[in-house]
Amino acid sequence: MYGIDVGAPGLLRERSWRWLKVRILGLLSTKCRTQRHFAPPPEKS
Repeated sequence: MYGIDVGAPGLLRERSWRWLKVRILGLLSTKCRTQRHFAPPPEKS
């Protein structure tokens, strides 16, 4: 399971934008519903 716990108090203030970017790109590179929604495969012609 892959996730980002953004609800933890102060977590995002302690992390860099690079940290968040790496987590989001990692989430989009896994085969999951989130990846299929935000980065769907190309349509077949």
